[in-house]
Amino acid sequence: MLVPYKSMNQKIAMGLLSFMPKEKDIKKLQKTIERYENDPDWKLYLWKEEDFVGVLGISMESGGALLHHVCVNPSHRREGIGKKMLQELIKILPCDLKPTKETKGFLEICVKEEESL
Repeated sequence: MLVPYKSMNQKIAMGLLSFMPKEKDIKKLQKTIERYENDPDWKLYLWKEEDFVGVLGISMESGGALLHHVCVNPSHRREGIGKKMLQELIKILPCDLKPTKETKGFLEICVKEEESL
């Protein structure tokens, strides 16, 4: 289930975001979380099964939303959670979802798999 981020989940969100290659540095990670908390155009969502196991981050731009972050806890990878997160996100977005350089490959794989069904 996709759940909007709340500051009480900050440590969980930071832990999940730290799996993104460019979010390894703690200062960079803190700035990223601050942006999601303070900029109304940046939205962070957590994926909850029994526990929180994934995170998605987007920014609303003119004409669409940019997917900045998509991370799944390594112990839950290869279970389709990333695809489930994207499917739920697309259902609630009022616009098209576009990738950033970091998320382009993952988004393209998910779109190709959806089209082949």
